[in-house]
Amino acid sequence: MSDKIQHITSSAELAALFSSTTYVAVDFYADWCPPCKAIAPIYEKLAAQHAVDGILAFAKVNVDHVQDVARTHGVTAMPTFLFFKDGRQVAVNGQKMIQGADPQSLGAAALKLGGLAQKRAEAAAAAA
Repeated sequence: MSDKIQHITSSAELAALFSSTTYVAVDFYADWCPPCKAIAPIYEKLAAQHAVDGILAFAKVNVDHVQDVARTHGVTAMPTFLFFKDGRQVAVNGQKMIQGADPQSLGAAALKLGGLAQKRAEAAAAAA
């Protein structure tokens, strides 16, 4: 698995990630879910390409192990991808969530978030 993906094991861990990182993409999945297994390598590749420490993180939440987090975010289907800015759920490319293994939509969302993260990183470097 990619070391660019944070595996969330509690609501406190997700809250800490939200407080330390501007943008967060979260994959809600289940081990028994074939579409989740199919999209996992694509999500890992997107994380490796676009993650920026402190600016854009990619996380995974196993809905069977961290049920309270899934419930809090209204996840009822797997996989579900949600996007956050400063800890609040936001729409990316007009979508508040992506349900199902949709590599095209997921790739477009990661590209958009990656572009925003890169601009923020460049602005921070220029200000330093």
